[in-house]
Amino acid sequence: MFCKFTAKFPCTPCIAVGHVKNWPQMKKILHTNAGVTSVAPSPDRKCIACGLDDGTIQVWDIDTGEALCPPLQGHTTLVASVAFLPDGRHIVSGSYDTTVQVWDVKTGKPLGSPIQGHTNYIRSVAISPDGKCIVSGSDDMTIRVWDMETGKAFGTPLRGHMESVLSVTVSLDGKRIMSGSADRMIQVWDMATGEALGTPLQGHAGDVRSVTISPDCKYIVSGSYDKTIRV
Repeated sequence: MFCKFTAKFPCTPCIAVGHVKNWPQMKKILHTNAGVTSVAPSPDRKCIACGLDDGTIQVWDIDTGEALCPPLQGHTTLVASVAFLPDGRHIVSGSYDTTVQVWDVKTGKPLGSPIQGHTNYIRSVAISPDGKCIVSGSDDMTIRVWDMETGKAFGTPLRGHMESVLSVTVSLDGKRIMSGSADRMIQVWDMATGEALGTPLQGHAGDVRSVTISPDCKYIVSGSYDKTIRV
């Protein structure tokens, strides 16, 4: 059908030579003034927050690539992990300065004082689906759960890993915490009680640097320095 009418549209553009078979997937590059250690998209996927090794956090508009506010300043050293709250208006960060901080994206200001309690680098932070709790994993080999509003810890630190806790995540039903550690193990915890559920998952031959859980809460996925991903 198209060929039948092409003579009537002589000005139709076409690629004659030099075309690419596959268009590049990269849309844009966002440049920072320091090394990027962590990134997190907002719930509406309209902006990105990134933690930097100079202790600041930057927030970018995904469509325009423009900074939405001046760098968030308050940490004294590397920001290892950032996460958006479900409302998209606040960011939580964990830093090597051993503190957790909550930020207002619109104003770029911290909300309250830094949350303190860990005794070594904070490697990872995660938010509960209801936005009421912060979970943090640290080089002090513990996991802590914090009240978002008060900054107070819920219960005692979760202990069980024998080395640094490098990654934490919360299941979408809010009932479980998963942690990955330099001890090469993954542990599942009860969010309400802080108790370890079952024996640690073993099999990796290197540090477990990243863990996540499927939306249906049936599968845990882990990434390790042993160059493998496990389900």
